[in-house]
Amino acid sequence: MPKTDTFQDLVLGERKAHQELWRWLYTELRSAILDGRLKAGTRLPSTRSLADQYGLSRGTVVAAFDQLREEGYVSSEFSAGTFVASAPAAKEDTTPKWKVAGKTSSRATLGKHTKGLFDPSFVLPSSRSIGMAFRSYEPAIDLFPVDLWARVAARVYRNAPRSLYGQGDPAGYQPLRRAIAEYVGRSRGVRCMPEQVVVTSGAQQALDLLARLLLDAGDEVWMEDPGYPGASQAFHAAGAKVIPVPVDAEGLQVGKGIELAPRARVAYVTPANQFPLGTVMSAKRRVELLAWAVRSGAWVIEDEYDAEYRYFGKPLASLHSLDASGSVLYVGTFTKMLFNALRLGFVVLPEKLVETFERARSFVDRHPATLDQAVLAEFITEGHFGNHVRKMRQVYAERLHCLTAAASGPLAEHLDVEAAAAGMKTIAWIKPKLSDRVVAERAARLGLEVVPISIFAAQHKPRPALMLGFAGCNANEINRGVGVLEKVFRTIGQ
Repeated sequence: MPKTDTFQDLVLGERKAHQELWRWLYTELRSAILDGRLKAGTRLPSTRSLADQYGLSRGTVVAAFDQLREEGYVSSEFSAGTFVASAPAAKEDTTPKWKVAGKTSSRATLGKHTKGLFDPSFVLPSSRSIGMAFRSYEPAIDLFPVDLWARVAARVYRNAPRSLYGQGDPAGYQPLRRAIAEYVGRSRGVRCMPEQVVVTSGAQQALDLLARLLLDAGDEVWMEDPGYPGASQAFHAAGAKVIPVPVDAEGLQVGKGIELAPRARVAYVTPANQFPLGTVMSAKRRVELLAWAVRSGAWVIEDEYDAEYRYFGKPLASLHSLDASGSVLYVGTFTKMLFNALRLGFVVLPEKLVETFERARSFVDRHPATLDQAVLAEFITEGHFGNHVRKMRQVYAERLHCLTAAASGPLAEHLDVEAAAAGMKTIAWIKPKLSDRVVAERAARLGLEVVPISIFAAQHKPRPALMLGFAGCNANEINRGVGVLEKVFRTIGQ
């Protein structure tokens, strides 16, 4: 086979920092073959001459050639040299496959059902900083007892049996399930056995699995409107028909739900602290909802994402505590209670659902991280979790007071900031006739994170308002945020 001059003019790219020499040479030669700069049949220089040309050791070149040969990019002929491999023949197209890969884009597409399914506003940015006003999803990470957590973790890691480093239980670490059952029973009135608790990778995974297990394509689901987008998107992804049901001062309007979809399979509610409006479902509505669920054979998903933080009035029992029929599925999370990176949540299930849910949980990601669960179990049983929640309840109450006090100044002309009864966020109603999305966009330009309420509504649009998180930012940051909002309203008409 005649030697060509193609290789003589070949330009190789710069080697990346810390990249091994043989890997660099192999990568550059492979790229030249894939994009056609080295044609099929081109004879490569000998390993010795190529080493001399680039100031490499012969062993480096041999290693690169061996890898190319192993992957089929080149072939060697005894006494003739090393050549770029010929392209394999295709049935319908004789163009080399690597040329197609290098010069054209794949025509493969997503499934049609995904079109418009996932709302980009639901995707939260990774944390490059903490404590910024007014993030509604961030607890007081600055006050989390990191040293205490580290000591507990070190002890767990040091004393854990080797079995904890093996395959975990898809339902979760048994001591954690027991600790969760005891805690929610004591604090939320949830009556359950540890075997009814399944640990998940956050509340979102629990909602996703419940949607797929409880619903068939076309089934109707009551969804609070406005409501939590993570739930509605999980239901949409399962092929369900989401029925937006309006919310008022007493929570989900059960009568309206019955009017819109009397045979719905599931109702999703946040009764202790409605997302995003912060209302509490009245006792009357709770009884109505449970009665409808029993009559129609429907499930009720109760999402209690931050119900522990209540600032005035009597503690509220969970909806689950009123349910004698086994219709309510109780979902909780430790993300809001402790810190965002701890992707651990749970669901309390009727006994008849536990085995099926465990299997589905295993199918998704086998099991939750066992060692993280073991640390959390110790953190709870030793009383640290309860102490932290009580401390944060006081801190958050102070931060909420700071926000409402700061907003009672010049900002009061533009915003009516509610004193939230519970949770980590509050609602600020916009007084002028302005779009809450426009206000949020202007605030974002000034580096302030606020969320317009309108993005959570499907059909029943609330008054323009902003959702302001106060738990994760200290007094100085709250005052800065209020100052930015004042500036936004001063300049928005200009």
